Amino acid sequence: MSKDTVFSNDDNGMLKDGRVVLCGANAYEKKYYFNKKFSKIPESIQKELNIICVLFTEEVGGLFYIVFDEDGSVSLETNADDDDIYYDEISSGLLIGEIRRNRAELLESLSIYYRMVILGEKPEDLLSEIESLEE
Repeated sequence: MSKDTVFSNDDNGMLKDGRVVLCGANAYEKKYYFNKKFSKIPESIQKELNIICVLFTEEVGGLFYIVFDEDGSVSLETNADDDDIYYDEISSGLLIGEIRRNRAELLESLSIYYRMVILGEKPEDLLSEIESLEE
């Protein structure tokens, strides 16, 4: 994926595979992107997402983005240009794992938001799914 693919404002945040980018950061251009489709997410959460994305690219380099898969699950993804000798692939994997552990509640809440608001799933269906997982 090229560094322009995720951060283009004319594609409505859609990737070619049908997934939707929530937000991301680009270390090459020193830019942060937030998909306007999700502007109703509380500002405090938007700020937290900004911090996560920007700190990731400051520490590891390359690109980092948070994506909603077609089923509403949240993916954390990173890549770099082929000629980027400063991108740390090992650190990127470790940092993604750390974000998943430390921000699990945030990521789960984002998934629920996406499934209810964008995919139109009913809250009671989500609750019964969560209850069945807890058993």
